[in-house]
Amino acid sequence: MIALSLAEIAEVVGGQTHDIPDPSVQVTGPVVRDSREAGPGSLFVAFVGERVDGHDYAAAVVEAGSAAVLASRPVGVPAIVVEDVQAALGALARHVVGRLGATLVALTGSAGKTSTKDLIAQVLGSRAPTVFTPGSLNNEIGLPLTALTATEETKFLVLEMGARGIGHIRYLAGLTPPKVGLVLNVGSAHIGEFGGREQIAQAKGELVESLPPAEEGGTAILNADDPFVRAMAARTKAKVILFGESDEADVRAENVRLTDSGQPSFRLHTPSGASDVTMRLYGEHHVSNALAAAAVAHELGMSADEIATALSEAGSLSRWRMEVTERPDGVTVVNDAYNANPESMKAALRALAAMGRGRRTWAVLGKMAELGDEALAEHDAVGRLAVRLNVSKLVAVGGREAAWLQLGAYNEGSWGEESVHVSDAQGAVHLLRSELRPGDVVLVKASRSVGLESVAQALLETGAEGEVAAR
Repeated sequence: MIALSLAEIAEVVGGQTHDIPDPSVQVTGPVVRDSREAGPGSLFVAFVGERVDGHDYAAAVVEAGSAAVLASRPVGVPAIVVEDVQAALGALARHVVGRLGATLVALTGSAGKTSTKDLIAQVLGSRAPTVFTPGSLNNEIGLPLTALTATEETKFLVLEMGARGIGHIRYLAGLTPPKVGLVLNVGSAHIGEFGGREQIAQAKGELVESLPPAEEGGTAILNADDPFVRAMAARTKAKVILFGESDEADVRAENVRLTDSGQPSFRLHTPSGASDVTMRLYGEHHVSNALAAAAVAHELGMSADEIATALSEAGSLSRWRMEVTERPDGVTVVNDAYNANPESMKAALRALAAMGRGRRTWAVLGKMAELGDEALAEHDAVGRLAVRLNVSKLVAVGGREAAWLQLGAYNEGSWGEESVHVSDAQGAVHLLRSELRPGDVVLVKASRSVGLESVAQALLETGAEGEVAAR
């Protein structure tokens, strides 16, 4: 964070200083919420959680070097006391962002946010210092903490914004006002919470409503192939740039194909030129993500050749998202277990089919959460797609939702040994360890709450029994 004195921070957040001998002392280190990350010059934010109260660690973080604690009550060590710690954190982020010279890029969407954010960060980072959301810390706590890691040298600040209801993105955009806003898609993720795609579109579109007008440099980058997203052009006064496969898209791809290993290759077209891209990532769905990143980079002054080179060199920065690892025996494990929704699940299955041409393929799938009344139909559809893509074996892991996945496979005509239902990750590991053959390709994917990354990790461990690795 840019250096601020404790007195300045107290004024910004509307707090009172307690037990601070010298208010001119500056916070020169990071703003953290995990006491283990506290160090010299840091500011520790004491949140009260369901199981842990950050205030209990106040003395420890000051001993570790923290300049002070941002707290909701006096803690006996240097502290800035406020009524609402979360609101104070947001106010601090808003103040710091306002003092930066960085261009702020925000993105949202139902699927692909984190992968696209990682691509944007790498493309822009090839040109100038860039700070971006780590992993998917895209909520009212993670977003301001990310923004506060920017410094005077930061040229681009790339922030992922998530939403679980109307008003969430408007709130986040108020904390960190973007100049460039990107909306990827409106899908089924969290449809159970929102109530329908129309409500999801309403929430996601709050991002483009928050942009400055075109004459002040505001730019809305929208998916031309998603009618819900494209309609958001009417909700903003910013300049509108379209990306996608549509002929009307300003940034588009031609001659899209997958390499023998399942990596997308295409010719990138931008308003200022065209260039060829061959990605290191796996799956055709990354073409849309790459086009979104290219549209952002083009609007921020990069040429088609610069963008294509950066996209071709970009890798995955966030764990458990299409992590491809080949074992010594030739078995390829694709760990995409961080999260799942209908769109990302179908994209992963298509990537598996492309990667597994001429090889046996395994889809180890679990529950997709927060689908509400759509849950049965969506799990059934994924099971059906696995059969249509000729996945060699579907392993449905878990309870009711896993049974629905297998039901979809049955309904599509998979009556033999092409699908199996196991109760938990340990059962999946036992099955796979006994039946995998050299050259097989295994995809592991489910919502984060299922924890199927343990299956992928077990398959990659050597010299360990299946039951130990699964635990």
